[in-house]
Amino acid sequence: MDPIYLDNNATTRVFPEVVQEMLPFFSEQFGNASSIHAFGEDVGSALRKARRSLQALIGAEFDHEIIFTSGGTESNNAAIRSALAANPQRTEFITSAVEHPAILSLADWLEKHEGITVHRIPVDKEGRLDIDAYREALNSKTALVSFMWANNETGTIFPVDGLAELAHEAGALFHTDAVQAVGKVPIDLKSTEIDMMSLSSHKLHGPKGLGALYVRKGVRFRPLLRGGHQERGRRGGTENAPAIIGLGKAADLTLATMAGDLPRIAALRDRLEEGIVEKVGHCFVTGDARDRLPNTTTIAFEYIEGEAILMLLNKQGIAASSGSACTSGSLEPSHVLRAMDIPFTAAHGAIRFSLSRETTEAEVDRVIEAVPAIIDQLREMSPFWSNEGGKAEFNPEYA
Repeated sequence: MDPIYLDNNATTRVFPEVVQEMLPFFSEQFGNASSIHAFGEDVGSALRKARRSLQALIGAEFDHEIIFTSGGTESNNAAIRSALAANPQRTEFITSAVEHPAILSLADWLEKHEGITVHRIPVDKEGRLDIDAYREALNSKTALVSFMWANNETGTIFPVDGLAELAHEAGALFHTDAVQAVGKVPIDLKSTEIDMMSLSSHKLHGPKGLGALYVRKGVRFRPLLRGGHQERGRRGGTENAPAIIGLGKAADLTLATMAGDLPRIAALRDRLEEGIVEKVGHCFVTGDARDRLPNTTTIAFEYIEGEAILMLLNKQGIAASSGSACTSGSLEPSHVLRAMDIPFTAAHGAIRFSLSRETTEAEVDRVIEAVPAIIDQLREMSPFWSNEGGKAEFNPEYA
């Protein structure tokens, strides 16, 4: 039986067309784009084309607003550190409680070691940002606001356009981590007030080890990596030409197919959710039901462990991910689910299924068929369930 991959928020398969586009730049077209001879110019021309392709996908006004990096983590670090360095008189940073560790771990460091005041804005039970708390945190000392465009675990989408406007009213810069959003929602940066935006190639069927940071023209930028003149002096180091060219091709393919793909993927996600929830009791979908990524669903199964669910899914060739992380030998629910105040009894059993344009209806139906038996098997071993009549049922004594 063919394997089923539903962990596309972790990484995606590189499209064959992307691989084919990259291959010549490992061998025949191997020049350094900074060289003035023909070998270098061939590569330089291909890099310029890739930059324009990404510009079109994200709706940037100018192609030079894009800086290629090693990935989303570097882009996030570069944006945050640049904003703080460019505005040293402003010593406060606002983010949310549900950001990716690439943001939150840096926020912790800045707070503990560099004297930056960090405001972590809470979310409600659906993962929606507390706008009143955000307004209250904004002040004349705010250097930067950084909110993710879409949450990697629940898919909940933040209203980044409006959030950027509020930041500007306080004189602060606005950055968004759009690693999960690019290619999954329409983006037109030139029509927004967003100053900086991070993205990652491997989340949209491009190669790993490459990302980009959008920096709006006119925004003061301080390089994270200093060296040569590459990226207009904003990110030193010889360009990863094959990967950049691969991202350009992935951007072209994504832009060409998004309009048809996204509604179809959303319909498959809904089919998956409805099928599982209908067949399995004591479970629920997390996140904002109205404003969520079309490919993402996290379902919380009560009174069992997510890691065990994943292992049994894997035995049937189904790849998904857990809302829990193993730290220091103990299983802890993710910070996202904790921030949403999801009960521990459900947060421990949260499973994220993330689809792509390659996901089929037959695959979704196979997962719907497989999950109920897995949940029943695990609940038979759970102390919260009784097995009267040969069927695992919730024991109200443990409610």
